[in-house]
Amino acid sequence: MLLLAVSIVVSLTIGSSGISVRDVWGILLHKLPWFSNEAVSYSAGEIAIVTQVRLSRVLLAVLVGACLALAGTGFQGVLRNPLADPYTLGVASGSSVGAAFIILFGLQAAMGMWTIPIVAFATGMATLLGVFWLANQKGVMHMETLILSGVIIQSFLGAFVSFMVSMSDGVVNQILFWLMGSLAMRGWDHVIMLIPFLLIGLPLLLAYGRPLNLFVLGERHAAHLGIHVERTKLIVLISSTLLTAAAVSVSGVIGFVGLVVPHLIRLLVGPDYRLITPLSAIGGGIFVLWADTLARVALTPKEIPLGVVTALIGAPFFAYLLHRRKKGQGGAL
Repeated sequence: MLLLAVSIVVSLTIGSSGISVRDVWGILLHKLPWFSNEAVSYSAGEIAIVTQVRLSRVLLAVLVGACLALAGTGFQGVLRNPLADPYTLGVASGSSVGAAFIILFGLQAAMGMWTIPIVAFATGMATLLGVFWLANQKGVMHMETLILSGVIIQSFLGAFVSFMVSMSDGVVNQILFWLMGSLAMRGWDHVIMLIPFLLIGLPLLLAYGRPLNLFVLGERHAAHLGIHVERTKLIVLISSTLLTAAAVSVSGVIGFVGLVVPHLIRLLVGPDYRLITPLSAIGGGIFVLWADTLARVALTPKEIPLGVVTALIGAPFFAYLLHRRKKGQGGAL
């Protein structure tokens, strides 16, 4: 929590607008009624940059990172596989299909700001069911088959999204920008929209910390110890899919958060999901916040897509973790 707080403070003070650190915090304190100082004046532009652009984006990065990391934790816990996450299982690609369809046909106004999250959740859930159906072999799902099925579905849906991009005209840039992942042009409405999803998903996954611990022993052993296996799988997978759809609908496609963060937390604190779940939410927020800060300041005045930054950081780091695990297991993954 301390590292998250420090990250928020540092990110708020970094930007290309030329506003000094003193002025940034002066503006923030000026907006608080008990700290307001009428003798100090700031321009409307400076106030808007700090409160409407920078602060909302920082909080949104934390929320998106928390949602994606929690989703990865849920998938890894239920499937008992550290390589499982919303992207390797195709759920994020499924959510992308729904969101791209809405953008392509200009249906965003159908249900207001909730249109894309609802459609993204529906298509993400349908994708998850499709992966399970493809991986099912006479009532048994092996982890290797499940991951392979997710990769196949992800490739197919990725091609479908590319097809929609090729068919689009006026919104092609909007879809492409969304597919690369970004928090640019987002505001307080998106922050408010994500909060309910996190308030639902986080307590549910926290409540299932003990069952997820017992899942490590295998579903049969967990059932013998009093765990309702199918209900646990259903609730955790739906919660994880809901969190993924919410994050994807706001930020677009941002990879490696749900894969790397829970894996790293597991290395730091051990296999107890009662610790992994809340710490993954915090770690995901920190990871995406720093990635977004780097994305907006590294090549000022241009901005790097957030999904590009997370991939450039996450892929080598995860490769290192896999190499370390391989050495620890005598060369066998």
